[in-house]
Formats: sequence, structure tokens, C-alpha cells
Amino acid sequence: MATSLVIYEDNARLRQSMELLLSDDSGFKVIGAFPDCTKVLKQMEELLPELVVMDIDMPGVNGIEGVKKIKSEFPDIKVVMYTVFDDDTRIFDCLCAGADGYLLKNTSPVKLIQSLQELAEGGAPMSPFVAQKVFTFFRNTKPVEDTFNLTPREKEILELLVRGNSYKMIADKSNVSVDTVKKHLQNIYHKLHVNCGTEAVAKALQHKIIKLD
Repeated sequence: MATSLVIYEDNARLRQSMELLLSDDSGFKVIGAFPDCTKVLKQMEELLPELVVMDIDMPGVNGIEGVKKIKSEFPDIKVVMYTVFDDDTRIFDCLCAGADGYLLKNTSPVKLIQSLQELAEGGAPMSPFVAQKVFTFFRNTKPVEDTFNLTPREKEILELLVRGNSYKMIADKSNVSVDTVKKHLQNIYHKLHVNCGTEAVAKALQHKIIKLD
């Protein structure tokens, strides 16, 4: 069954192109597409999508505020930012607002579909440049005492997640199966008291859990 999806994008041509790309053949079904977040809560209540693809710079209510509104009332709906902005402030504002992923608009169509599939499975997709910024933040921050009792393997998995690796990439680098990666991530989410990959990354940033060289 196709995963239901809503698009927020003020550029009409791009919005239409995304609707065509994310057709049933891609494993997704676009059930709504809007130019801004002015009526986002009403639209979420009526449509109840599984995923939302969210632009940032839109008239009226922007994407960051849109994410906050969605997550405040519908925390189970997954939201990925899809934007041209790659500055630190917007990236971390979006993560703190509850975004489940952050993709730049130079992402290829194939990679976009793969990232949305990963998001639907509970992952936290990020464009490589964005993941590098998150990694740099970690690298330049002094660690504090870890009170979450993560095992060495769980810290390894969390580090790979922070670096922007997909489930499959984490599995390959850790020499385990994708199912094992998912089990480790479930344990990590439980110990960190979070519900998804992006929340885990945000909490790891906040508490400086992982020490990176």
C-alpha cells in the first residue's frame, strides 16, 4: 500500500513536479499539496497523512512554524524539510522544532524517494552537507558525562546515524543486518526517551552524548 504524503511548497511548478514524481509507482500517494502552512492543523486533521514534505520559506506561516504546529498536535506524522537553506540556524531550528529529516533541494529525484522511504521506516534522512554540519557541531563540542547507559555498540550506531547514514549504510559499516540496526535503534530511542531518529540526534546534540574525533 502506498504511503500517504502531503506537500507544502510555495513554488507552484516545483509543487506540481513533486506530485508527479511521488506517484503511486514510487510507493507514495500525494493526498494534498499546499503553498503555505496557514491552515496546516486543519489540513492535518482532515487528511491525516503519514508523511509531510515541508519547504521552509513560504508566505504567511513558514515551514519551521508549520513543523511546530504539526508536532504539537500530530506527533506521529513524520515531517522532512525540503529546502534550499543550508545554514546552521535553520537546520537546528528545524531539528528543535521536531523535523524528522532535512533534505536540500539539490537532492536527486531517486535519492529523494529513497530518503522518504527511509523516513517512512523510522529513519532520519539528511543531505550529506547537512549531516556534515551536525557532525562538525559534535566534533567541536566537549562531551559531558553520559547518563543514558548506551552500550558501545549503541553509541557506534548513534554516531553513524548522526553522520547521516541510512539504515543500510549503518548495517554495512557495522557488519550487521538492517533488522539488527533497527533493533539497536529501538533500544537507543528507549534509553534516550525519544520516538525517532531526528529526536535522537537532537538529544545527542543537547547532551553531548557521543565523542567524535
